[in-house]
Amino acid sequence: MVLSILDAATHELTLFAAIFLAIGGIDDCIVDALFLVLCITRRADARKSIVEIPDEAAGCRFAIFVPAWDESAVIASMLRAMLARWRGGAYRIYVGTYPNDPATIAAVLSLGADDSRVRLVIGGRPGPTTKADCLNVLWAALTRDEAAEGERFTAVVLHDAEDVVHPRELDVYAGWIGTHAAVQLPVAPLCQPGSRLVSGHYLDEFAQSHGATLLVRQMLGASMPLAGVGCAIRCDVLRRIADIRGAPFDATSLTEDYELGLHLRALGSRCAFVRAAECPGGPPVAVRAYFPASVSAAVRQKARWMAGIALAGWDRTGWGLPWDVGDHWMRMRDRRVTLAMPVLAIAYAALLCWGLSALCHVLIGDAPSAQDPLLAWLVALNLALLGWRLVMRTALVVRLHGWREGCWATPRMMVGNYIDLLAARRALWMYVRLLAGGPLRWEKTAHQFPGTSFDPQMAAA
Repeated sequence: MVLSILDAATHELTLFAAIFLAIGGIDDCIVDALFLVLCITRRADARKSIVEIPDEAAGCRFAIFVPAWDESAVIASMLRAMLARWRGGAYRIYVGTYPNDPATIAAVLSLGADDSRVRLVIGGRPGPTTKADCLNVLWAALTRDEAAEGERFTAVVLHDAEDVVHPRELDVYAGWIGTHAAVQLPVAPLCQPGSRLVSGHYLDEFAQSHGATLLVRQMLGASMPLAGVGCAIRCDVLRRIADIRGAPFDATSLTEDYELGLHLRALGSRCAFVRAAECPGGPPVAVRAYFPASVSAAVRQKARWMAGIALAGWDRTGWGLPWDVGDHWMRMRDRRVTLAMPVLAIAYAALLCWGLSALCHVLIGDAPSAQDPLLAWLVALNLALLGWRLVMRTALVVRLHGWREGCWATPRMMVGNYIDLLAARRALWMYVRLLAGGPLRWEKTAHQFPGTSFDPQMAAA
């Protein structure tokens, strides 16, 4: 009797998981097929070289926004590397700090007060607030400087305190910002030493999203979410947003960067995701950084993304225009984690039940019941879809990071699933607290910056 109940439960769990996993797998395959069409027809911007950037773009003036809460360990190294790599060009770095974070303030001041390219901005409120709130403080400082100097900036460039910038990054922005409201560069995570699985799984996920999915999204004309780093937004567009809601960045959002990209689309502004090669046939100009090395840190980071994009973001941003099918599809993909994580948990439970059921049948010497033909077909379909997903993921990782990292793509997918399951539970509680009126806080992790000998161009090879 107990075994019959176990067999029935196993069948139902497997059938439920198989149906929804197949839907998700087919959805991913369609995106992969469109990406392959882009590659074959050469319609993607992916390999445009920076040598093609027009000369008239040289007149751009950039304001680099670096919000920093409790970043004394990395901010000075990051700024020195940025100043060394961007020796030329018209830009100013605005670093946002808090009055109750003297260590970070001291680290910024250690660069020397005589470097006019760095502007320390200390907010009026103790931290941490939200990242968007810190960005708004930087925006206020920028507008004061523009009024005092009588010269305006072309665009604001967003970076985090642990980012490794590319020497030609500003050149790419200059080549595209004249015809687009915002420009997003790829993010290429670095694998922290000693964390090949946890930190390394970000390499695979960004290789998929920034190596293929965003290109398809751009092809469809869908809204382009910004990553919050490695992106430039025109100042005239930010002024327009500030006129509408009082500030360009939404301080009540967990994922202000993602929502800003969707808001730009609602205003009718064009955004570009640009994979510009640093030299003809070379790797793309990209932003690099270490991502969390521990499971707990990765869970905290991903929970904020899930809560902000898939849960709170659904409430805040809604849907696009009724007839914009491509945009609806991409937004649904952004939010499908609300269903994907429960389905994944059920799939793992079904796998466990299958093993337990098989063991019980062996122990009592009873033959298992006949397989359901529909279920067998669905399981075979899902295995095929999983095989395709592993092939695509591995190929994209090899393309960006080399064959050694590609060999880790399969085990890291399982690690990523485990982290996502834990993050989904945490994201749900975060969302519930927000609905109950809980405060928004800048929930960040401790960061590391590569050594001074790190070369982003060598890392991309």
